[in-house]
Amino acid sequence: MDINDLRSLITVLSFLAFLGIVWWAYGMKSNQKRFEEASMLPFLDEETDLVEQGLDRKGQRKAS
Repeated sequence: MDINDLRSLITVLSFLAFLGIVWWAYGMKSNQKRFEEASMLPFLDEETDLVEQGLDRKGQRKAS
């Protein structure tokens, strides 16, 4: 086994790992809801900050 065989083996294993990650992310419907919730996390903090400051989503003061 020379260095080129090792490089080929690593390339094939890396490609298989990539395909496994793609299958895990897109192929399993059970993860879809969890991924959708996680995609909204950055916006939840922003809305909480606006509510605490008494602002609407556009950053303007709410009418009391």
